[in-house]
Amino acid sequence: MTTTATVPCSEPGCPGTIEDGYCNVCGSPAGGSGAAPTGTATGASATGAPAPGSAAAASPSAMLGTGFVEGRPGTAPGSADPDGERSTRTGRTSSSRLASTALGSARTAATGSKATRRVGTSSTRLRGRGLGAGLTTVPSVPVRDPLQSVMAVPEVAERKRFCPACGEKVGRGRDGQPGRTSGFCPHCGTRFDFTPQLKPGDLVGGQYEVVGCLAHGGLGWIYLARDQNVSGRWVVLKGLLNSGDPDAYAAAISERQFLAEVEHPLIVEIYNFAMHDGAGYTVMEYVGGESLKEILQARRDANNGVIDPMPVDQALAYVLAILPAFAYLHDHNLLFCDFKPENVIQQGDGVKLIDLGGVRRADDMTSAIFGTVGYQAPEVAEVGPSVASDIYTIGRTLATLVLDFRGNTTTYVASLPPVADTPVFQQYDSFYRLLAKACALDPADRFATADEMRTQLLGVLREVVAADAGPGNPALHSAASVLFEAPVADVAGRPLAWDELPSLRRDDHDPMASWLAGVNVVDPDARLAALADAPEDTVEVRLARARAAIEAERFDVLRDTIARILADDPWEWRAAWVGGLGELAQGDAVAARASFNAVYGQVPGELAPKLALAAACELSGEPDIAESLYVICARTDANYTAPAAFGLMRIREARGDLDGALHALDLVGPTRGSYVESRTLRAHLLAESGRGLPALADAMASVAAVSIAPRERAELAVGVLRSALETVTTSGPEPTTRIAGVPADEPALRDALEGAYRELAALTDSRDERIVLVDRANEVRRWTVR
Repeated sequence: MTTTATVPCSEPGCPGTIEDGYCNVCGSPAGGSGAAPTGTATGASATGAPAPGSAAAASPSAMLGTGFVEGRPGTAPGSADPDGERSTRTGRTSSSRLASTALGSARTAATGSKATRRVGTSSTRLRGRGLGAGLTTVPSVPVRDPLQSVMAVPEVAERKRFCPACGEKVGRGRDGQPGRTSGFCPHCGTRFDFTPQLKPGDLVGGQYEVVGCLAHGGLGWIYLARDQNVSGRWVVLKGLLNSGDPDAYAAAISERQFLAEVEHPLIVEIYNFAMHDGAGYTVMEYVGGESLKEILQARRDANNGVIDPMPVDQALAYVLAILPAFAYLHDHNLLFCDFKPENVIQQGDGVKLIDLGGVRRADDMTSAIFGTVGYQAPEVAEVGPSVASDIYTIGRTLATLVLDFRGNTTTYVASLPPVADTPVFQQYDSFYRLLAKACALDPADRFATADEMRTQLLGVLREVVAADAGPGNPALHSAASVLFEAPVADVAGRPLAWDELPSLRRDDHDPMASWLAGVNVVDPDARLAALADAPEDTVEVRLARARAAIEAERFDVLRDTIARILADDPWEWRAAWVGGLGELAQGDAVAARASFNAVYGQVPGELAPKLALAAACELSGEPDIAESLYVICARTDANYTAPAAFGLMRIREARGDLDGALHALDLVGPTRGSYVESRTLRAHLLAESGRGLPALADAMASVAAVSIAPRERAELAVGVLRSALETVTTSGPEPTTRIAGVPADEPALRDALEGAYRELAALTDSRDERIVLVDRANEVRRWTVR
């Protein structure tokens, strides 16, 4: 038996031994505390997500899916501790750009089309009205005194100590002994040091006097300092990359001078770069307030240590407010790369994006990439960061704000929890689809731009606020969509037909937009002929041809046109929309349902796809899904209230839910064109309900203040008064109840019914019908003795 000699570690104070060339405690290499062996920087691996489970029957996503491909459950190295986030440096292994994968049909088309990219132009960008965009309120955060933010004892908790290169745990206690604050990673050999390099009173760059430590981040300690050259203003100092190499530091400073040119009111300002004792520091604006991570921590502390996620509307308000900062960076060919809750500071009633340490140029193919496990997009390790990977980090941050997301670095490192296990997803289906799109595994399935995401997020916020307001608060406002026209048809007796659904807005940036404005041919066949002569066969020309083909019932032309659109842009969701219209026109409600569901997944903040999907579900025998979608439409936008309310009325009446049907009709306000029809329908439902005299009185009251056709009013009065008279003669009078202005007793009702018959007779053109009505008036007439 051979005995292997044990070699003690030469690091001062370390009790470990050398195994395989490294200390088994501090990780230092054999031979002392010199430079560590070169370690290979690695990125966090990510696997797919579990497929969403089945949730409540009324959740469209649970029953119909979102149109995104889901992966398999997987794990990644590291702790699931929500406070144990690890920033990782990712080495790029390929310089290839992502390629779009063509999809098989319009019903599975993804996004990123020109139609949605256009919402991000400078002329249409949404301007903020404070947190919540005037839709909801977020508690204000007072500006913090900088001195109160300085740590009394600058230490990094052991549970937060991870290797800056590979993300493995380092500096942990063992056998009752506290963990070392410096040493080498046992896994990859990279040196770590959690001891502050600057101390109070140090003068960095001959200008910035250090006051103390504020926090510890992925690049080391962050310090508070005073700028002695600018009236003692507060600044923040943060270490640069390439620790321990003065020449590399100087190069890093030169490389990152572009950050000083970043100027946006929502982004922390970079003032300068400075050297001190061979180390480089970024000098930036001090932003007082609380980070979103600190706000989450405060909520947990107030909840006895139990995670207490933010309300969805507040989380959406934060992300909505910060997205213009991402749009600015992307417009300037910059990527943020390492976005997470601690990188947003709320200051008063505003927010600011901080920590630009990971910002890089989009065309940078060589420098290290910083990201955080659980937030970084899964493709970054292979192809590097992109606008799509920034969108992914925004989605993951939003998910972290609203979920008890303790598995975000393990089971759900690259996925979302199943709908069945996540009540907030079941409650806000559009919110779930927003997250599913932002965090899609395929980068091409995500929002194409930050502005596109912001437009859809605003729509989702409107829906969430409307849902939280409850059923007694119908929509009071209208919001113009940049993608769809408002609905114009209000049909009570049946679901909306294909040509009664909202139409697509024309893209004014299309080269043929002006030419199309001059094509005003009514006949669809003639319009098809005119479109065939278009000078250029653009997407807008093809969409116009597709709609004309539906009108002309030329479905072969429709299929060919959709195929051409998708051949050029497999992520053109408008092809799925016109495909759904065509399927609805052909009576294939099941296929239309699939198409509109796919569109809903691509533009989750739009109401038009939800209204279309509701109509298709109503026709294809999915009343529960249709009802949930109609509710969303009715509550969120006054333009959608009437068609959605009529849909709710039909579904609930068929189910025998009279109260629900009446409530649906009550959603239609007096300013809507279909208000009279809704009140008339309400009166007829009550008149035929068999609920007795109070319901009959309510029926006549429903139309008392609206202008309806005299004959229709007379017919309604005859029906109501006849039912009331039958009830009174059978069950006895209720004089306190008044019906059509008269007490509910036999003499008064006979007189009123006689008058109603005679009024109806006077409004009738048919002589025979008039005679019948007069005879009925005589039959009901009270007999008097003279």
